[in-house]
Amino acid sequence: MCSICNFSIISLFQATRGTVKASTNFKASADAEVLQKAMKGLEYDDDLEEDVCGDTSGHFKRLLVILLQAKRQSGIQEGNIETDAQALFKAGEEKYGTDEQSFVTILGNRSAQHLRKVFDAYMKMSGYEMEESIQRETSGGLKDLLLAVVKCARSVPAYFAETLYYAMKGAGTDDNTLIRVMVSRSEVDLLDIRAEFRKMFACSLHSMIKGDTGGDYRKTLLLLCGGDDA
Repeated sequence: MCSICNFSIISLFQATRGTVKASTNFKASADAEVLQKAMKGLEYDDDLEEDVCGDTSGHFKRLLVILLQAKRQSGIQEGNIETDAQALFKAGEEKYGTDEQSFVTILGNRSAQHLRKVFDAYMKMSGYEMEESIQRETSGGLKDLLLAVVKCARSVPAYFAETLYYAMKGAGTDDNTLIRVMVSRSEVDLLDIRAEFRKMFACSLHSMIKGDTGGDYRKTLLLLCGGDDA
């Protein structure tokens, strides 16, 4: 089994143990079947979906299961763009309280291309970016997971660039996140992540790793990173 699968599975498995925390450092539509099959062959003798269901609850659990099942619609459903935007608006900003199930259903099942169109329509309709409404209308693990879904729909490389930046920014380093992302994306889209990192944060991923880590750990991460985009 490849190390990319191992890191993705272990990340999600650990996230469902103890503290309920959204762990979304994988692309569910591409990886879910691989994750589920590999989970049964890893050191954990569990079915991934069953384990998630056992250790999470509510709408957070429902969205995780939808993402794991990886049955998103393909392409853009032109006739549903305005309908979906209106449904999200009615479920949140236009409503006292929040119909969280509508957010889970639409954001969990539509394609990334379709969702980008929905986000544009939603902005015109409500005056809010989708991320703003999620921040205002939801909370806890569900909020974090919904935000991750939206960010990945907009740009997967940008999402991981942001994840890496905040894993190193400030006092201390979130080593688990840093290792997980660097290993799992090194053979997927790390060049794109590096480009987004440079554009978003005015420094290179290479230079931030170099300044935030040390020893053999730093050498290994820099080898995974590759060149410096300074």
